[in-house]
Amino acid sequence: MQTRVLTGITTSGTPHLGNYVGAIRPAIGASRRADVDAFFFLADYHALIKCGDAARVERSRLEIAATWLAAGLDPARVTFYRQSDIPEIPELTWFLTCVTAKGLLNRAHAYKAAVDRNNETGEDPDAGVTAGLYMYPVLMAADILAFDAHKVPVGRDQIQHIEMARDIGQRFSHLYGQDFFVLPEVAIEEDVATLPGLDGRKMSKSYDNTIPLFEGGAKGLREAIMRIVTDSRAPGEPKDPDSSALYTIFRAFADDAESAAYRQALVDGIGWGEAKQRLFERIEAELAPMRERYDALIAKPAAIEEILRAGAAKARAVATPKLATIREAIGLRAMGVAPAAKADKPAAAKAGKAPRFASFRDGDAGFRFRLFAADGEELLLSMPFADPKAAGTLQQRIRQLGQAAVLREDGDVLVLELDGEAVARTPQSDDELLARLRDALEQLAAQD
Repeated sequence: MQTRVLTGITTSGTPHLGNYVGAIRPAIGASRRADVDAFFFLADYHALIKCGDAARVERSRLEIAATWLAAGLDPARVTFYRQSDIPEIPELTWFLTCVTAKGLLNRAHAYKAAVDRNNETGEDPDAGVTAGLYMYPVLMAADILAFDAHKVPVGRDQIQHIEMARDIGQRFSHLYGQDFFVLPEVAIEEDVATLPGLDGRKMSKSYDNTIPLFEGGAKGLREAIMRIVTDSRAPGEPKDPDSSALYTIFRAFADDAESAAYRQALVDGIGWGEAKQRLFERIEAELAPMRERYDALIAKPAAIEEILRAGAAKARAVATPKLATIREAIGLRAMGVAPAAKADKPAAAKAGKAPRFASFRDGDAGFRFRLFAADGEELLLSMPFADPKAAGTLQQRIRQLGQAAVLREDGDVLVLELDGEAVARTPQSDDELLARLRDALEQLAAQD
């Protein structure tokens, strides 16, 4: 059985060396495995959230598509498409929006960070926050759920979005009485290289410290490498490889023997200029053939367009029947057509649904759990715990207490306390939610 792996590439900039080493090269390598069904898409809807420059988005779509193809992505082996060519994605986004709790979106890291920045500067909390930024997690959920992706490779800062996609998918399926989606799992590439940039910090467009991948040709690559910051040690003086950005970058392109030789040259006192030249030559040996393919692709955008349209047709072959099933299930069917029977969902099963806990890992913050009502509405979110066993013990205590659990108002939310310590919070505070929470706690106590 193949594992479907889905990767999105935001089209808001020009790829650099760090993108190649950290994302492009390992993803293409993984796509060649027989047990992987790889989906790659140009996330041009997501780009609109970050970039309002139409020419930049348009150029980025071309450059990024050409980069991935030049680096070895095989469109015959994978499904390679533009997000904006799949109308089922915005349609599913709206369906999911209609069941997604505002409280869930309030906790999204990007939105919270924007609000925190505004609060620090005395601005209105939502100043400069667009609905696109706020709804980003729902669009990302639709990207994933439309294609039943099993795994989504992301950085640690994106783990929350995958957890939210799972929550949104579960709630939708719960409300409409059938399992519509494969629930995705996070795939963290722990051993993926992170390259330092020109100034020693992580290579990033945000720091303007990147080394171009293809832009500027060999000349641009060499000029960038020659600008990498080094210390003042002269030729003949030993250099410390472990603190050298040159050595870190070299290792990302060389085998063990080459890396060992380069390391020894630094220890023996090679001059920085010569060390940079050797680094350029090693990187250029890998990039030159790809750059030639890249230049040929950029010169024929119609050929890239054809590849992406063919990829969109493959992607829609998956998404279109899924959305047809969902439209039928939610009542958007042709007039006079009887609803299809829900497979393996007898009426008695729905009546037997009950409140439930759902545990998850919240990135580096630790382990949390949510309490959902019988209809899937989120009622509580726990504080983070370093130990998952502690989170499980707390769930058991809440079950035992039932309605005897202490709830108090804290601003616009309710806080559940144990032993005088806040251990969980509600998404908001109102009489209806309080009543539902009390009812859920009573049901949990009855189950225990």
